[in-house]
Amino acid sequence: MKLQGQTALVTGANRGLGAHLVQELLAAGVLKLYATARDARTLAEVARADSRVVALDLDVVDPESVAAAVQAAPDVTVLVNNAGVLAFGDVLTGDVEGFQRDMATNYFGTLNMCRAFVPLLERNGPGAIANVLTLIALAPVAPMAGYCASKAAAHSMTQALRAAVATRGIEVLGAYPGGIDTDMLAGVDADKAAPAVVASRIIAALNDGESLVFPDDASAGAGAVYLSDPVALERLLAG
Repeated sequence: MKLQGQTALVTGANRGLGAHLVQELLAAGVLKLYATARDARTLAEVARADSRVVALDLDVVDPESVAAAVQAAPDVTVLVNNAGVLAFGDVLTGDVEGFQRDMATNYFGTLNMCRAFVPLLERNGPGAIANVLTLIALAPVAPMAGYCASKAAAHSMTQALRAAVATRGIEVLGAYPGGIDTDMLAGVDADKAAPAVVASRIIAALNDGESLVFPDDASAGAGAVYLSDPVALERLLAG
C-alpha cells in the first residue's frame, strides 16, 4: 500500500524500533500518525515536533484500552503492531511468569489489535497491517525460549490473518528482523542492526505491498536459509 496520505497507528512507539518506525512513516508522507504507548506522556516530544502526530495511551494487553484506541482513532488505514516484551530464559528453567507475559503481549496483544482494528481498516480501506515479528519466530534460540514461542504464535496468527482478510482489501506484512540495537537487547553480546535501518526497510516493504520482509543484513541471510531449508535454520540458531 502506498503510504502517502494514509493514517497510521504504531504500537510501542515511544522508544527503540517503534520510535524509528514513527519517523519513517512520517518521512513516507502519512497524513496522520497515532503514536501509542502505555504512557502517552513519553510521546510528548515527538507529538510537539510534528503536528501530524497524535499521542495515545494504549496497553495492547488490556481489551478496554484497545477498545478506547479504536474510538480515539477511527480513521486509521495502516496498523503497525510493534509493541513487545522479552523475558530471558531457556525452555526448561526459564521463569514461567515471564513466558506468560511474553505471550500476553507479543501474541495476544497483537491479536487484540488486529481483531479490534480490522473492521476499521476494512471500512476505511484499502488498509494494511504490519506485524513486527522476529527471525527467531521461525527457529528458536535457547536463552529466549518464551519470547521465541510467543513470536512464533504471532507468526502463525499473521499467516492466518493474511488469509482471513484477503478479500477485505487489507494487506498484511510480516517483518522478521534479527537482533536490533535497542534497550531490549542491551547487554547481549551479539551483532545487532541499527534500528533506523530496520525501520526503513520495514516501511519500504509496507509501502511496496510486500507480505514478508527480512529487514536487516543478518536476517536477510538467515531468512534465505529458512526459505530453502527450515531445519537448517533451526540447527544454525541452536548452535
